[in-house]
Amino acid sequence: MQSTAMPTSEQHGFRPHSDGAFVPVQTRSERFRSTDVAEFPPVTGREHEWKYSPVAAFADLTSGELDGARVEVESTDVAGVSVSWIPSDDARIGRAGIPEDRASANAWSSFDEALLVAISGEEAKTVTVTRSGLGIAPRGAHTVIEAAPNSRALVVLRGTGDARLAENVEVVVGEGANLTVVSLQEWTDDSVHLASHFSRIARDAKLKHIVVSLGGKVVRVNPSTHLAEQGGDVEALGLYFSDAGQHLEQQVFVHHDAPHTRSRVTYKGALQGEGARSVWIGDVLIGNAATGTDSYEQNRNLVLTDGTRADSVPNLEIETGDIEGAGHASATGRFDDEQLFYLQARGIPEEEARRLVVRGFLAEVVQQIGDAELEERLMAALEAELQGS
Repeated sequence: MQSTAMPTSEQHGFRPHSDGAFVPVQTRSERFRSTDVAEFPPVTGREHEWKYSPVAAFADLTSGELDGARVEVESTDVAGVSVSWIPSDDARIGRAGIPEDRASANAWSSFDEALLVAISGEEAKTVTVTRSGLGIAPRGAHTVIEAAPNSRALVVLRGTGDARLAENVEVVVGEGANLTVVSLQEWTDDSVHLASHFSRIARDAKLKHIVVSLGGKVVRVNPSTHLAEQGGDVEALGLYFSDAGQHLEQQVFVHHDAPHTRSRVTYKGALQGEGARSVWIGDVLIGNAATGTDSYEQNRNLVLTDGTRADSVPNLEIETGDIEGAGHASATGRFDDEQLFYLQARGIPEEEARRLVVRGFLAEVVQQIGDAELEERLMAALEAELQGS
């Protein structure tokens, strides 16, 4: 078990002061962390990490017992990629990060074996790992994706079918490696998925991390990236389409902890239908040793109908003045009337013009995946969502 030095649940969200008192945590990296679910207080919905979430919809995943047995997995057979199971006490587990919330800790405390996706070789390769048939019983799972130094790969972690799943995904990117990880949520309409992704990027390595959330009743995927060594680079991308009654949430954290690191965060989403909801929180921390940092984060939401809600909260903490640049942006709005007018003036019917605008808005993320077949399939899925509107 790993834990920060917080002895009681009453002190969760606070840190010790020199006078012996406890003061609220101010810096993102100082949040309480533990792999033991018992060290986290019960979730009420008032906590900073849960205040935007429908906590009653997944109380079984935050407080109940989880089935930690192996889940059904299918993977493509690719040279330079091995997919296997390792025990929960394997030394390769826990290198990228540890839980900051109760759902993540519950999954960590519950899993029996972790799925290991090990990548080697400098040749570019693509592997798809699909989880399906998980059922409606609450489950806990753990996945480790390990890219050896100087390796190159695209890993697609796909979820389909029914699920009530809390999981942790660790991504370890070795020195000089170039890795793309796509987390693809295509669950059934009543599914619930709570995931924490932890990434550690070594010297001169690059990670492109892409979250695509289309299916599920409640989907909450929180990626956390630690730029731990000089020259590390991350592109954190996200795409989501929230329909009526659907809650899609992403809480993104990038920690610049070494000199001359780079990050770009771009999340884009569309919302349609009564009760459609999206939440995006972006935290970027530039540590005092992270001189020469180059960072920018943005979130854009396109509202297609009345009755939707998009929460967008960018946060930026800078502990050194010696940086290349840092910034953030957030916007939520309806269709661009000028774009619609331009298309309609060229004979395109209004409904088709609207679909073209939305496709163009979301395609920016899809086109950065780097796999033509997957990009085409996702654009077709987005077209189906739009046809449904």
